[in-house]
Amino acid sequence: QAPLVESGGDSVQAGGSLRLSCEAAAYSDDTSCMAWFRQAPGKEREGVATLHSGDGALSYADSVKGRFVVSQDKVKKIMYLQMTDLKPEDSGMYYCAAVRLPFSGACGPLGKRAGSFPNWGQGTQVTVSS
Repeated sequence: QAPLVESGGDSVQAGGSLRLSCEAAAYSDDTSCMAWFRQAPGKEREGVATLHSGDGALSYADSVKGRFVVSQDKVKKIMYLQMTDLKPEDSGMYYCAAVRLPFSGACGPLGKRAGSFPNWGQGTQVTVSS
């Protein structure tokens, strides 16, 4: 499988915006559940958002609803995470992950558990200062 490759992480002030990208050539068909996770130092990896590559079904963690938007460009085979109104608690390493999952209805629940995803990128660092 082609690797997942994240980019776009940076250091920003609170209230700022960033767009993360995940190159996902191997998962841009209609049978993949793709997700963004994040991990702060000393904390468990937590799910941020999911997107199903088939019907585009989306889900978000409560902590990011209304501020983050996940999307995909199926031509470029890239998944994005547009983050606005960033807060210091959004800081961490952001990872994209993918798993084969024909049934899109299960993608959101899977996105709450990092152990459900066998395929991961190397991560991109987001730092939000107050």
